[in-house]
Amino acid sequence: MKGNEKIIAKLNDILSSELTMIHQYIVHAEMCDNWGYERLKNGIKKRAIDEMKHAERLIERILFLEGSPVVGVLKEVKIGAAVEAQHANDWASEDSAVREYNEAIRLAVEVGDNGTRDLFESILKDEENHIDWIEAQHDQIKQMGLQNYLAEQTD
Repeated sequence: MKGNEKIIAKLNDILSSELTMIHQYIVHAEMCDNWGYERLKNGIKKRAIDEMKHAERLIERILFLEGSPVVGVLKEVKIGAAVEAQHANDWASEDSAVREYNEAIRLAVEVGDNGTRDLFESILKDEENHIDWIEAQHDQIKQMGLQNYLAEQTD
């Protein structure tokens, strides 16, 4: 089915964001693993896997709409040198994703592409859950202090 060019361009732009987030999360997860923060590594790695699934779904949709997935373009990967910086960078990436998906939903509605709108809405919910998880980490750091929080991340 031949898709709307604006929608295909938006799908590719968001695909670039998702691929960037995968890179960022994998590096953060491996850094946490290197520091011995097994629980934190697992939480971040789960988000990376979620982003991989999002990328796969976006690629499927682009192909369905007879577009060409662009997988060689990344946006800025923001690596945090410490756990708090990682959480801040990850929150900013997720916040940007939420804004991107809301904008994409508006575009899909505007051009009458309800299948793509449904896809965007589904992924948006995952991104909002990611923000919720990161905010819970911020709350735990604030409530128990960084050292106690980090002590809880080891196995």
